[in-house]
Parts: sequence; structure tokens; C-alpha cells
Amino acid sequence: MLTQEQLRWQRIRQHGPWHSILQVGALAWGCAFCLLFATAQGLFGDAPNFWLSALGALPTGLVAGGIFGWARWGYALLEGRRTRRAEELDEEEPKRTIKMTVKKSKPILPPAMLGILGGGQLGRMFTVAAKTMGYRVTVLDPDPHAPAAEFADVHLCLPYTDPQALQQLAQTCAAITTEFENVNADSMRWLAKQGVPVCPSGDCVAVAQDRIVEKTFIRDAGLSVAPFIAVKTAADLEGDLSPYLPGILKTARLGYDGKGQIRVKTAEEAHVALSEFKHQPCVLEKMMPLVCEVSAIVARTASGGIACFPVAENEHANGILDVSIVPARVKPEIAERAQVMAQQLAAALNYVGVMAVEFFVLEDDELVINEIAPRPHNSGHYTLDATLTDQFEQQVRAMCNLAPGKTDLLSPVTMLNLLGDVWKQDGGEPNWGPLLNTPNAKLHLYGKKEARPGRKMGHYNVLATTAELALEQARALHKTL
Repeated sequence: MLTQEQLRWQRIRQHGPWHSILQVGALAWGCAFCLLFATAQGLFGDAPNFWLSALGALPTGLVAGGIFGWARWGYALLEGRRTRRAEELDEEEPKRTIKMTVKKSKPILPPAMLGILGGGQLGRMFTVAAKTMGYRVTVLDPDPHAPAAEFADVHLCLPYTDPQALQQLAQTCAAITTEFENVNADSMRWLAKQGVPVCPSGDCVAVAQDRIVEKTFIRDAGLSVAPFIAVKTAADLEGDLSPYLPGILKTARLGYDGKGQIRVKTAEEAHVALSEFKHQPCVLEKMMPLVCEVSAIVARTASGGIACFPVAENEHANGILDVSIVPARVKPEIAERAQVMAQQLAAALNYVGVMAVEFFVLEDDELVINEIAPRPHNSGHYTLDATLTDQFEQQVRAMCNLAPGKTDLLSPVTMLNLLGDVWKQDGGEPNWGPLLNTPNAKLHLYGKKEARPGRKMGHYNVLATTAELALEQARALHKTL
């Protein structure tokens, strides 16, 4: 930082040839001393009159003034040099700060090996995206029939905590990611300690694994969540629960697709629900005046590059996502605010990778965050056909520190989930004919061997001129299966 004196001399230099200014200043000091000495000599000297006395004092005044003026000029020269050096340091300071605070990671390029923990449908679509881009993929999944194994170069059919499997990932992979949040966070942390880039980090995964930690983090980041209270023991339900009722008691861990949730209206019902959950830690969250649910999927690189996909409007059936409608049928400013909040949360987490943020849209147009998923999300499957870059390619780009791809919506679209309920009781396939013969519909099956009620077996996207038309056609096609 420049001192006040240095700033003063900086202003002198900025107003023209400063050496000339200082030379004139030295001459002015000489004249001033001449007048001073002349006046004193004229008043108190021995000459017959004032003017002769003043004239005799001129040489002395010039010498004294010159010495003072030129000394002042010499000081200015020295101060000027100091000012120039201070300015140089001032200019260098931001560069030093950026160098220290911005993490610079080299891009990871094909044919590097990428690792993923989890080989379900999300891992499968990640693997296809990575292979399309020229990468090789190692999948760690204990299921011998894991959908991703069909396309992976290497399938480690071992538990997620197996030391040998983790060691092989660390030794052979240039970067590692995950397809679901219930992977062991300590495994992610251990891999990172071996020097391999891991995204998202084990700490981010740990936040998403625990609703108490998750909601507390979001609230502390200055973002809106529904009123909630942590319920770690029955004693936490003894106080005044009116701010949280009617509400939903949710298990803190391992809840997804509507599992681990019970609606309660009274404190007594909350106690009963806690007993049903065998007194495991929970959150009691107030039910809000809900208009609809939306989600925003954001991708962020280690270098801070960030991109957000168009916001999806989501409808659920029996706690499981049924359809995603894009663009969401909400006010544009609400969709924009959801994207901004998702990016703010990603930055607060120092997140690297793809993350989904689910929101409640309330009656007063307020947005509150429901939960996060540290991975690609079911509500983002529309991106496979309706955006230039899909969420799985974006996951590859983020972990390889490549610039995020463009996320502009190419067409209004509706994604409809295909659950095992659609399959025949004897395991026979649905009637795919009408769907596959529809030019603006795209079918995606996950290669799962066994269809069960409620199990996600695939999805399809319908593109149309409007979101409403896409939704209508998607519903009609579902009836033909």
C-alpha cells in the first residue's frame, strides 16, 4: 500500500514532467529566501536607506534559498524512487494473491483412465460419456451385474472399502468420482490423500450424507431452507414443536426416493415416528405451502469454472421422481434465482464435479433448498437429448479440469422415468414399438437384469415445441407400454 506522502508524490508525477516542477520549486524557494533576507536587512541594516540594504542581502538570500530548495529537490528525487518502487509492489500484490489462492490444475486428457465408485445407471451413463470422449474407465462396484460394467474397461467387483481395490484405483486412475452419495466418504478422503484428484471431495459427500449436517451447512451459507430441528434423541421432541408442525420427520442418513420419511401433525405423532425409525438421528422439518418442486444442476471445475443447466420442474409419484419438465413452468426470475443459489452453494462447498440442488417453490414465490445430491441427478437426464452438453459429459469435464460445456436448451423437453412396474409380471419387456416409432422421443434403458416395482429401469425424453406439448405426449406414450 502507498503511504500518504507517496500518494502526494505520485500525483505530482501524474501531472506532467515532474523534474521541471521540482526545479521551479527550488527557484521559488530561493526567491522567497531572498525576499526574507532583503526585508530583514532593509529594516535593520546599516545602509543609508531600505533599498540599498535589501540589495545587499540578495546574494545571501539566493545562497540560503538555493541550498534549501535544491535539498528539497534531492529529497523529492529519493521519495520519487521510493514511490515508483511502492507502485510496482502495489501492482505485484494482486498477482501474488491470485497465485496463492487460485488452484491451477492441468487438464486430464484422453486416453487417461478415470475411476468411478458405483456402477449403477448413473455410473453407466458416465462411462458411456467418458468412453465417447476417448477416456478409459475403471468401475468399483460389488455387484457382478453392475450396469456400468458392460462398458467399463475395468470392473473391480469388490466392496467400496476394500483396501486393494482402493489402492488399484489410486495407482491406475488420473481422477476419481462417484455416482451416488452413500459411498463411504472416508474412502474418498483416503484416495485424495494418495494424490489423485477426487471429485466431489469426501467432505462434500459427507455433507450430503447427513440431513442434519446438510441443512445446517445450507442455512449457515446464507441460503434458505425450511424451518427444521435436529432430533438426535427423544428428548429433542420435548420442547415447543409448533414452529415445525405439521412437518415431516426424516432420517438423517440413507433416505432417498421418499424413503425414511413420515408426515406428522402433532408432537405425539413425531414420537411415534421416531420409534418407527428405531430412534436413529432425524430432522423434523416443517411442511411448507408448496406450489411445485424444481431442481438446478450445476457443474464446477477445480479452477472455478462453473455452468448451470436449465431448471427442471419435477413431479413425483409415491416419493419417486415421475417426470421432469423443462423449461420449468415457473416465473423466469424464479428459475434464474434457483440457478444463482445452486452456484452459490457450489462455491460455498468449494465443490468440484456435478451437483443437483432440489428446491421447493412456495406460494409467495420464495425458494427454499430441499436437499443436494453430489452427483448427476435423475432430473437431469433430459440433458442427454435436449442440451449440447449432457450432465455426464459435464461430470467428465469437471473431474478432468476441462472448461464446462455449453448448457443452452435446444428444445423444450419432458423426461419420464420407467420403473419396474411397467414390466410384465413374468419379466417380459414392455411394448416398445410406439415409443421407438415416435421421431421426437428418445429411449434410454439401463441394462438392469431384473425388473422390480419401484426400481428405475430406464427413462425416455420427448422433445416438442412447448413443455406442455412434450408432457402431454410423454404421458400418452407411457400408456402404450
